Amino acid sequence: MKRTILVLALAIALGAVQTVSSAQAGQRGSGNQAWLMNEVRSQLVLLPYYSLFDNLAYKVEGSKVTLLGQVTQPYIKDEAAKAVKGIEGVETVDNQIQVLPLSRMDNQIRRAEFRSIYSFPSLQRYSNMAVPPIHIIVANGHVTLEGVVDNEADKNTAGIRAKTVSNVFSVTNNLRVQKER
Repeated sequence: MKRTILVLALAIALGAVQTVSSAQAGQRGSGNQAWLMNEVRSQLVLLPYYSLFDNLAYKVEGSKVTLLGQVTQPYIKDEAAKAVKGIEGVETVDNQIQVLPLSRMDNQIRRAEFRSIYSFPSLQRYSNMAVPPIHIIVANGHVTLEGVVDNEADKNTAGIRAKTVSNVFSVTNNLRVQKER
């Protein structure tokens, strides 16, 4: 009797698990863009060598993912594509990530920009994150700030701080202000 009840309880539990799994698979399989976009974002943020000197972006169109942005090392571009290809529901990956030119001067500018921006008192709180949200992209002496900050004052402060670094030809401030919750 106990054995029959145990087998029956196990069968019911397995059926419930299978039903939940089927519902999740159906949700993903039906082209749930929000789920797929979240998975792509998660995979990109978890790349081991992704840093604040890299900028990764993406577009999801059905089962096709287009990777965009700039990276300092070619293997980051390859790893990003590999990570996204492994996501369930992704059939095609168009890797348009630009590998920034290797330059000793650009590396010096990156370090100087990092110190200038993240050492400023009102911006220091951003440096405590695993991947700080203000990304510093340097290509041939031209600096672009990408990412998200809490308010307009932080955006403007980061832009002003970036302009104080020597040997920089131009600064483009593409920082976005996080929407109020």
